[in-house]
Amino acid sequence: MSTSTQSRPHAEDVLTQIWFTRCPVPTATGLAYKLGWLADEFAADGIAINTLQETRELARHHYDHQLPQLIREGGNMLALGARAQGAPTRLIGLTWIEEWQTILVRPDSGISEAAQLRGKRLALPAYGNNPIADHVRGTSIARGMSLHGYKGALAYAGLGFDDVEFIEVPAGATGNGHLAGGGNAVQGLWSGLEYLADGLVDAVYVKGAAAVDAAKRVGAVVGIDLDRLPDPRFRVNNGTPRPITVHEDFLERHFDVVVRFLDQTLRAADWAAANLEAVRAILQEETRSGDAGVITAYRDDFHQSLHPNLAAERLRLFEQQKKFLWLHGFLDRDFDLEAWIDARPLEAAYQLRAERNAGR
Repeated sequence: MSTSTQSRPHAEDVLTQIWFTRCPVPTATGLAYKLGWLADEFAADGIAINTLQETRELARHHYDHQLPQLIREGGNMLALGARAQGAPTRLIGLTWIEEWQTILVRPDSGISEAAQLRGKRLALPAYGNNPIADHVRGTSIARGMSLHGYKGALAYAGLGFDDVEFIEVPAGATGNGHLAGGGNAVQGLWSGLEYLADGLVDAVYVKGAAAVDAAKRVGAVVGIDLDRLPDPRFRVNNGTPRPITVHEDFLERHFDVVVRFLDQTLRAADWAAANLEAVRAILQEETRSGDAGVITAYRDDFHQSLHPNLAAERLRLFEQQKKFLWLHGFLDRDFDLEAWIDARPLEAAYQLRAERNAGR
């Protein structure tokens, strides 16, 4: 009997496309893509590299991670939310980038430290509108980020949620129903800024380069700079830590491809550490912000810490975020974080990068 069919790979094992997705923030994945290194790495294999941001048809997988050939580096609310809903993913890396987490106030507010939030009105974005009903909580990113941002500041000052008043503001819209930020979807996360300018709230949590631009637009100033709080547990949020996840079917069928993909992100992280101005130029497009926004938001040698790891400290902080999201209703269920981790591909990628560097 012929055995030719036994040596032929199954159709699902013939890889012709890798999808990846990232959020509008600094990521080594995004840099590797913009530099052309991901495309170059897999060109000889006949494997195309594309982002979900390039296609409407697959964009929903940025949220649910149900696309087998997908690698995702982005905010943890969506990655944790998808896993809590049973998405077959594995956690393969974590990064930590300080990105201008601040609580903005009016210039005449008198608020310059966390203790002065006592008794103040804090803007809390409403749950988002999502056409998939069971994704409403997990994709209500602005609400989750704001709530944890306030918690960090209040906890640092020995305060809690009972010490402030929350004022719910529309998700992604101004008080007049228009998209905040003049149509910029990232700036539109911070709908409370219009309420701040109108005196309807006293403080608004924001983060990132686009938030810098949005703050300037309404004349808001920094009341509390969360990035300057001494303990990282006060800064745990959607992007701190930021996970890299992969569909477990992709990982098992194409482990070497995932390793090579990660290797190029490590190469980009190495490059970024010595090329700050070039990184900033790329980030203007990645974050949809201007040069001033990027410079303000990404400080303190951030470009030297884009390398992912699965260190115990990062995992401890990631567990803090998971518990917070579950406790406050952003996750459908709790789950075992340790069982989600697969350290093998990142370990192999670091080994591959060391070998390639040694072979120069």
